[in-house]
Amino acid sequence: MKIATYNVENLFDLQKSGHEYMEYIPYTPSMWNKVNYHKKLKNIAQVIQGMNADVIVLQEIESLQSLKDLRYTLKQIGLYYQYYKIADKKNTTIKVALLSKIPFIYSKELQVTSSYKYRNILEVKLKLPDNELYLFVNHWKSKAGPESMRIVSAKKLLERTQQLGKDKNIILLGDFNSHYQENKIFIRKRRHNDTNGVTGINNILKTNDYKYSASLTNVKEGDFYNLWYDTKDINRYSYIFRGKKEALDNILISSSLLNDKNISYKKGSITSYKPEYLFKRKNIYRWQVRGKKPRVHKGKGFSDHLGVTAEFVLH
Repeated sequence: MKIATYNVENLFDLQKSGHEYMEYIPYTPSMWNKVNYHKKLKNIAQVIQGMNADVIVLQEIESLQSLKDLRYTLKQIGLYYQYYKIADKKNTTIKVALLSKIPFIYSKELQVTSSYKYRNILEVKLKLPDNELYLFVNHWKSKAGPESMRIVSAKKLLERTQQLGKDKNIILLGDFNSHYQENKIFIRKRRHNDTNGVTGINNILKTNDYKYSASLTNVKEGDFYNLWYDTKDINRYSYIFRGKKEALDNILISSSLLNDKNISYKKGSITSYKPEYLFKRKNIYRWQVRGKKPRVHKGKGFSDHLGVTAEFVLH
């Protein structure tokens, strides 16, 4: 079973809701119109088809309509996701969502806080033969905000996973806007480090103690293992910022998914999806918008993130 996460970079529909970023207000000089929308859908679908995951979680989906349109575009090229969900109970500009070939027992939203600065987390329990698997789809506050804001999301996540039980099969995934060693890279950045060196991904979710490959790691119940440690350093990235590779998109697993019983992580399977066409020179070939005001869509490119996939074995 392959599970993926992909930040698709601003998949807005063509309905005017009043919450859009300026360049995504439909049918204005920014050229966010039917032609460019369908080009964006087609390009994102091409990437998702290449990853060919059984379950893919998505970030930066504007609405149920844009999720349905993406699902329909995928169906047209032969990839059918029967089950889908978006966390749209809070009217944030962009939201997290999920497409799945596997049915789920339930889905619900975790409200991090009532503030629109925090996107809801989507919780889904997959229906698997003789197995329970919980997925939590995340899109934490961007680096425009300090680490204390990401810690708020991490604490909500930890509280909910502890309610479920430390022995459960749990995958936390999505765009955490946090590197797998965030506690090292943010330490000298004053506008990020307002927490005296504490980070959501490393300290709150307790991934900091497990820095070896999955086959050499013994994770304590209640802690999480970041799958980036299960591949070579050179491969640990999903984003490039000013020429520097970062791993903002993460897949974290509970200890039970490392014990080779019932359902387990397939060791060595974590990877970012990086075919040549997703790069232009040394940068990720993101969706192209001309920078001058008004910003104008060029109708080409994909996303500023790479998708990340991992495989799991049902025993």
